[in-house]
Amino acid sequence: MSSNRLDSMEDDSVQTPDALMQQVALGQEAAFESLYDAMASRVFGLVLRVLRDRGQSEEVTQEVFVEAWQQARRFDPARGTAASWLLTIAHRRAVDRVRSSQASQARDLRVGIKDFQDSYDDVEENAILHDETVRVSQALQRLSAPQREAIHLAYFGGYTHLEVAEMLKIPVGTAKTRIRDGMSKLRDLMGVA
Repeated sequence: MSSNRLDSMEDDSVQTPDALMQQVALGQEAAFESLYDAMASRVFGLVLRVLRDRGQSEEVTQEVFVEAWQQARRFDPARGTAASWLLTIAHRRAVDRVRSSQASQARDLRVGIKDFQDSYDDVEENAILHDETVRVSQALQRLSAPQREAIHLAYFGGYTHLEVAEMLKIPVGTAKTRIRDGMSKLRDLMGVA
Protein backbone atom coordinates (compact mmCIF):
# COMPACT_ATOMS: atom_id res chain seq x y z
CA MET A 1 0.00 0.00 0.00
CA SER A 2 1.16 3.46 -0.72
CA SER A 3 1.83 5.88 2.06
CA ASN A 4 -0.94 8.26 0.83
CA ARG A 5 -3.48 5.45 1.02
CA LEU A 6 -2.40 4.60 4.59
CA ASP A 7 -2.61 8.24 5.62
CA SER A 8 -6.09 8.46 4.13
CA MET A 9 -7.22 5.33 5.99
CA GLU A 10 -5.79 6.60 9.24
CA ASP A 11 -7.53 9.96 8.77
CA ASP A 12 -10.88 8.24 8.15
CA SER A 13 -10.59 5.98 11.14
CA VAL A 14 -9.74 8.70 13.66
CA GLN A 15 -11.96 11.51 12.46
CA THR A 16 -14.27 12.69 15.20
CA PRO A 17 -17.54 14.51 14.57
CA ASP A 18 -15.72 17.71 15.58
CA ALA A 19 -13.05 17.23 12.91
CA LEU A 20 -15.68 16.24 10.36
CA MET A 21 -17.74 19.33 11.15
CA GLN A 22 -14.74 21.57 10.54
CA GLN A 23 -14.28 19.91 7.15
CA VAL A 24 -17.99 20.26 6.40
CA ALA A 25 -17.61 23.99 7.12
CA LEU A 26 -15.08 24.05 4.27
CA GLY A 27 -17.68 22.45 1.96
CA GLN A 28 -16.24 18.93 1.87
CA GLU A 29 -19.06 16.61 0.88
CA ALA A 30 -17.21 13.44 1.85
CA ALA A 31 -16.82 14.78 5.39
CA PHE A 32 -20.55 15.52 5.46
CA GLU A 33 -21.32 11.93 4.42
CA SER A 34 -19.06 10.63 7.19
CA LEU A 35 -20.65 12.99 9.70
CA TYR A 36 -24.10 11.80 8.63
CA ASP A 37 -23.07 8.16 8.97
CA ALA A 38 -21.62 8.82 12.42
CA MET A 39 -24.50 10.90 13.83
CA ALA A 40 -27.73 10.09 11.96
CA SER A 41 -28.88 7.32 14.29
CA ARG A 42 -28.35 9.46 17.41
CA VAL A 43 -30.12 12.45 15.86
CA PHE A 44 -33.00 10.29 14.67
CA GLY A 45 -33.31 8.60 18.07
CA LEU A 46 -33.57 11.94 19.88
CA VAL A 47 -36.10 13.30 17.42
CA LEU A 48 -38.19 10.12 17.58
CA ARG A 49 -38.31 10.31 21.40
CA VAL A 50 -39.74 13.85 21.13
CA LEU A 51 -42.12 13.36 18.19
CA ARG A 52 -43.12 9.70 18.61
CA ASP A 53 -43.88 9.56 14.89
CA ARG A 54 -41.44 7.78 12.61
CA GLY A 55 -42.36 9.66 9.41
CA GLN A 56 -42.09 13.09 10.99
CA SER A 57 -38.90 12.06 12.77
CA GLU A 58 -37.32 11.12 9.45
CA GLU A 59 -38.30 14.51 8.00
CA VAL A 60 -36.92 16.42 10.97
CA THR A 61 -33.70 14.40 10.93
CA GLN A 62 -33.24 15.34 7.29
CA GLU A 63 -33.92 19.00 8.14
CA VAL A 64 -31.29 18.83 10.90
CA PHE A 65 -28.62 17.63 8.53
CA VAL A 66 -29.57 20.15 5.87
CA GLU A 67 -29.21 22.87 8.48
CA ALA A 68 -25.89 21.38 9.62
CA TRP A 69 -24.59 21.51 6.05
CA GLN A 70 -25.80 25.08 5.56
CA GLN A 71 -24.71 26.37 8.97
CA ALA A 72 -21.51 24.36 9.52
CA ARG A 73 -19.45 27.56 9.64
CA ARG A 74 -21.35 28.60 12.76
CA PHE A 75 -20.15 25.56 14.67
CA ASP A 76 -17.66 26.67 17.33
CA PRO A 77 -15.66 23.82 18.94
CA ALA A 78 -14.81 26.14 21.83
CA ARG A 79 -18.50 26.17 22.83
CA GLY A 80 -19.14 22.41 22.67
CA THR A 81 -18.82 19.27 20.60
CA ALA A 82 -20.24 18.75 17.13
CA ALA A 83 -22.41 15.97 18.53
CA SER A 84 -23.98 18.27 21.11
CA TRP A 85 -24.40 20.99 18.48
CA LEU A 86 -26.25 18.60 16.16
CA LEU A 87 -28.37 17.17 18.98
CA THR A 88 -29.30 20.69 20.11
CA ILE A 89 -30.45 21.53 16.58
CA ALA A 90 -32.36 18.23 16.47
CA HIS A 91 -34.09 18.89 19.78
CA ARG A 92 -35.09 22.43 18.79
CA ARG A 93 -36.47 21.28 15.46
CA ALA A 94 -38.39 18.42 17.07
CA VAL A 95 -39.91 20.73 19.68
CA ASP A 96 -40.79 23.24 16.95
CA ARG A 97 -42.56 20.45 15.05
CA VAL A 98 -44.53 19.47 18.16
CA ARG A 99 -45.54 23.09 18.76
CA SER A 100 -46.50 23.52 15.12
CA SER A 101 -48.56 20.35 15.24
CA GLN A 102 -50.28 21.43 18.46
CA ALA A 103 -51.02 24.87 17.01
CA SER A 104 -52.44 23.24 13.88
CA GLN A 105 -54.65 20.94 15.96
CA ALA A 106 -55.84 23.86 18.08
CA ARG A 107 -56.59 25.86 14.93
CA ASP A 108 -58.50 22.91 13.44
CA LEU A 109 -60.43 22.54 16.69
CA ARG A 110 -61.32 26.25 16.70
CA VAL A 111 -62.50 26.02 13.10
CA GLY A 112 -64.50 22.88 13.90
CA ILE A 113 -66.14 24.55 16.88
CA LYS A 114 -66.87 27.65 14.80
CA ASP A 115 -68.39 25.52 12.01
CA PHE A 116 -70.47 23.64 14.57
CA GLN A 117 -71.55 26.92 16.17
CA ASP A 118 -72.43 28.35 12.75
CA SER A 119 -74.53 25.31 11.89
CA TYR A 120 -76.17 25.46 15.34
CA ASP A 121 -76.86 29.17 14.80
CA ASP A 122 -78.36 28.37 11.38
CA VAL A 123 -80.76 25.86 12.92
CA GLU A 124 -81.71 28.32 15.64
CA GLU A 125 -82.11 31.12 13.12
CA ASN A 126 -84.27 28.93 10.86
CA ALA A 127 -86.49 27.99 13.79
CA ILE A 128 -86.93 31.64 14.77
CA LEU A 129 -87.59 32.58 11.14
CA HIS A 130 -90.21 29.84 10.88
CA ASP A 131 -91.92 31.07 14.06
CA GLU A 132 -91.92 34.65 12.76
CA THR A 133 -93.32 33.52 9.41
CA VAL A 134 -96.20 31.77 11.19
CA ARG A 135 -96.87 34.86 13.33
CA VAL A 136 -96.87 37.15 10.26
CA SER A 137 -99.17 34.78 8.35
CA GLN A 138 -101.61 34.66 11.27
CA ALA A 139 -101.55 38.45 11.63
CA LEU A 140 -102.09 38.92 7.87
CA GLN A 141 -105.23 36.80 8.09
CA ARG A 142 -106.68 39.33 10.54
CA LEU A 143 -106.37 42.20 8.03
CA SER A 144 -109.09 43.11 5.59
CA ALA A 145 -108.86 41.37 2.23
CA PRO A 146 -107.99 44.61 0.35
CA GLN A 147 -105.21 45.47 2.86
CA ARG A 148 -103.86 41.90 2.81
CA GLU A 149 -103.80 41.86 -1.00
CA ALA A 150 -102.02 45.26 -1.27
CA ILE A 151 -99.41 44.31 1.36
CA HIS A 152 -98.83 40.93 -0.24
CA LEU A 153 -98.13 42.52 -3.62
CA ALA A 154 -95.94 45.30 -2.20
CA TYR A 155 -93.88 43.38 0.36
CA PHE A 156 -93.93 39.78 -0.80
CA GLY A 157 -94.25 40.50 -4.52
CA GLY A 158 -91.80 43.38 -4.53
CA TYR A 159 -94.06 45.70 -6.52
CA THR A 160 -94.03 49.50 -6.22
CA HIS A 161 -97.09 51.43 -5.05
CA LEU A 162 -97.81 52.43 -8.64
CA GLU A 163 -97.60 48.80 -9.83
CA VAL A 164 -99.87 47.64 -6.97
CA ALA A 165 -102.41 50.30 -7.94
CA GLU A 166 -102.33 49.22 -11.59
CA MET A 167 -102.66 45.52 -10.70
CA LEU A 168 -105.59 46.15 -8.36
CA LYS A 169 -107.09 48.73 -10.72
CA ILE A 170 -107.32 51.36 -7.97
CA PRO A 171 -105.89 54.87 -7.60
CA VAL A 172 -102.28 55.10 -6.36
CA GLY A 173 -103.42 57.01 -3.26
CA THR A 174 -105.82 54.22 -2.35
CA ALA A 175 -103.07 51.60 -2.78
CA LYS A 176 -100.76 53.63 -0.51
CA THR A 177 -103.48 54.02 2.10
CA ARG A 178 -104.29 50.28 2.12
CA ILE A 179 -100.61 49.42 2.49
CA ARG A 180 -99.99 52.05 5.19
CA ASP A 181 -103.11 51.18 7.21
CA GLY A 182 -102.50 47.45 6.81
CA MET A 183 -98.90 47.78 8.00
CA SER A 184 -100.01 49.85 10.98
CA LYS A 185 -102.55 47.17 11.96
CA LEU A 186 -99.92 44.43 11.44
CA ARG A 187 -97.53 46.23 13.81
CA ASP A 188 -100.25 46.43 16.44
CA LEU A 189 -101.20 42.76 16.01
CA MET A 190 -97.60 41.62 16.30
CA GLY A 191 -96.72 43.95 19.16
CA VAL A 192 -94.02 45.80 17.23
CA ALA A 193 -93.42 49.43 18.12
